[in-house]
Amino acid sequence: MGSLLRTRLIEDLRIRNYSERTVEIYVRCVSEFSKHFGQSPEALGEGEIREYQRYLVEERKASWAFFNQSVCALRFLYTKTLQKDWVVKHIAFPKREKRLPEVLSIEEVSRLFAKVRALKQRTILQTMYGAGLRIMEALNLKAGDIDSQRMVIRIRQGKGRKDRYVTLSPTLLETLREYYKGCRPKGTCLFPNRNGDRATHPSTVQRACRTAARAAGLGKRVTTHTLRHSFATSLLESGTDLRTIQILLGHGSLNTTAIYLHIAIGAQQSRREMADLLELANKTQPEQ
Repeated sequence: MGSLLRTRLIEDLRIRNYSERTVEIYVRCVSEFSKHFGQSPEALGEGEIREYQRYLVEERKASWAFFNQSVCALRFLYTKTLQKDWVVKHIAFPKREKRLPEVLSIEEVSRLFAKVRALKQRTILQTMYGAGLRIMEALNLKAGDIDSQRMVIRIRQGKGRKDRYVTLSPTLLETLREYYKGCRPKGTCLFPNRNGDRATHPSTVQRACRTAARAAGLGKRVTTHTLRHSFATSLLESGTDLRTIQILLGHGSLNTTAIYLHIAIGAQQSRREMADLLELANKTQPEQ
């Protein structure tokens, strides 16, 4: 994909208020499509798009998530940027396997944190777990988003370009204060990169999480998003109602949150206050 078309695509996405993460994904998907045929997308058409979908399904064995991202990116490119009057449709895709998300117990979370050496990466992961945040929601935090008076964290433009507030537990507040004193982050970002000119890249945190999971010997496929799943499941098991968890997670539909009903066990509906999960994790002594 040429630089001019790339620029036009990015501008069209930003004009329509797509998130920077979506912009990055769409540009990468279109670039891979172009590279596959060795031609600019402007020289390709409906036949090549269908052939590329077949390639993703039958040869590359792509996941549904990547397949869907690719089709959506190409649909945007051709209908919005290149203004073609034909429709990019999905070809048949094998039925998706329905798998429950992997979750960690409080003891396993404690072991994971104990193996994250860098203070910044450990604090990011603790923030994700303590507040149930997506990785980009945590990385985009500003110091001013931490409201210690109201004990809430403001999430600006989360998934779906929505703002929301989540609960700031006393333990997480203390964790963030210790991090701030120890790292003295530069710029406006709470978790900046080394240069201080932008937020830490998600791959840095994801790599630290994978490394710590292996070192802790958890025996599970652990990603940064596992902490969000573990947050929701632990709250449900501690008695927090599903509607409250939906609001905290920023889910548009209660059906999305309801998946945790299949994971949670022994939920105690009599509990009135949400558990301070990070405090419980900090109190749990990891195995040496």
